[in-house]
Amino acid sequence: MTPEAPLEQREHGLTPAGQGWFVLNARDAPWRHAPGRGSVGDFEGDSEFPQVGVNPFVLGPGDAMSMYHWEADQEDFLVVAGEALLIVEGEERSLRQWDFVHCPTGTKHTIVGAGRGPCVVVAVGARAHEGSPDWGGYTVDEVALRHRAGVEQETAEPVEAYAPVQKRAPTRYRDGWLPD
Repeated sequence: MTPEAPLEQREHGLTPAGQGWFVLNARDAPWRHAPGRGSVGDFEGDSEFPQVGVNPFVLGPGDAMSMYHWEADQEDFLVVAGEALLIVEGEERSLRQWDFVHCPTGTKHTIVGAGRGPCVVVAVGARAHEGSPDWGGYTVDEVALRHRAGVEQETAEPVEAYAPVQKRAPTRYRDGWLPD
């Protein structure tokens, strides 16, 4: 039988303290935030889920979820609230509430907040190649650069890709980020 993982209160929210199943409200989880980059919730705590990552993002208009990139693992996204702009394979696609985006391995992409207010996007990604040299990479794309979501030089190093932008800092959930 799989045990229940206890939740531990930390400085920025509740995190699982051990292996097992658990229930955690996104408003109680730790978050990371940076102006112009939006906010991302963290359900995992110190030990990442080994197979699949799941993160809610809150993006204001113009906030980029990530730098334009591709991965050797599948990623999927569900817009839960608001509007966003998908940049995929050098093209722009408008997204609205309940739009689902599937990115098979190798798909170049990022998502930018759009519309008049914040959008909420749930990101789900496989982790078979995470942390390995062949995980993926950041490619130069003019559309992504126009939205401040691209690199000027191709790289496989996240530190290089994100050097020009402010790092998301740990924080507690802030009222209003998620819809009621």
